[in-house]
Amino acid sequence: MKAIGTTGPRPATDPAALVAFDAPEPILRPRDLLVQVKAVSLNPVDTKVRASRQPEEDQTSILGYDAAGVVIGVGEDASLFKVGDEVFYAGQIDRSGSNAERQTVDERIVGPKPSSLTFAEAAALPLTVITAWELLFDRLKAGKDEDESLLIVGGAGGVGSALIQIARAVTKLRVVATASRPETRQWCLDLGAHAVINHSGPIDEALAAAGERAPKYIASLTHTQAHFEALARAVAVQGVIGAIDDFKGLPVELLKQKAAGFVWEFMFTRPVQQTPDMIEQHRLLTEVSRLVDAGAVRTTLTENLGALSVENLLEGHRRLESGATIGKIALDGF
Repeated sequence: MKAIGTTGPRPATDPAALVAFDAPEPILRPRDLLVQVKAVSLNPVDTKVRASRQPEEDQTSILGYDAAGVVIGVGEDASLFKVGDEVFYAGQIDRSGSNAERQTVDERIVGPKPSSLTFAEAAALPLTVITAWELLFDRLKAGKDEDESLLIVGGAGGVGSALIQIARAVTKLRVVATASRPETRQWCLDLGAHAVINHSGPIDEALAAAGERAPKYIASLTHTQAHFEALARAVAVQGVIGAIDDFKGLPVELLKQKAAGFVWEFMFTRPVQQTPDMIEQHRLLTEVSRLVDAGAVRTTLTENLGALSVENLLEGHRRLESGATIGKIALDGF
């Protein structure tokens, strides 16, 4: 089958950073679905893995996570879907990726594709909505009926765009997002943020200047290390800060006097660790699909780069690495 992968770490400016090749057909595990991939979307993890993965000698590793497609086969123990079902999912980081004609994926991390969306529109959602949902409810442990505030640092990115919508659709939290450009500010407001503040300076000062109360929940989605001291000052007493980005070392002692907490969200944990509650990703994707079809959540797709090819995929990687994208970038299948 057709596929696109990497033979070793290279920058996105190198035309050889990704290569097209003929890959062997995927093999079904008992709980797997075999999916005909109709569309994929890009996330920062795609670029990080491309820049760091080192396959074995003479091997090519298929990249890609977010996907939407049609079930064309089921494993012997699979029961959640049948052949012909349209699905969407984010896959897992330790299995072959979605940049291929066909892919096997564990049914417990797959959801029914929203019927109101195209495959590309649906492919823009899974990784970000899983991350946003798990961060809000499983890590921060926010209550759906609380009269509290949620601060989202980096509201116009993929996860921020999903989190704004989920918080507004499912909770009573006051949602305050951060953005630094007029277009990203408007994007956050259009998605439902109650207020938007600028994260170019100290975030605690921007919150105070806007007359916002101390947030009980802070979702730090980008530049956590740079913002952390301001976030520690901003967070409410007995509040909690959650992060998803990569860094080393934080002065967590700044949270002690407030008895505030710090948590991580990594959406690949459940499938990679094969946790007993792995099926929660299927359940939350099913609920998000329902919310989309009910009009409460919309796709965060902002650009479709066309058919899946080395050139189009590398262009998507370059745009992500620019740090200036809003929402999500998708590509159709081969």
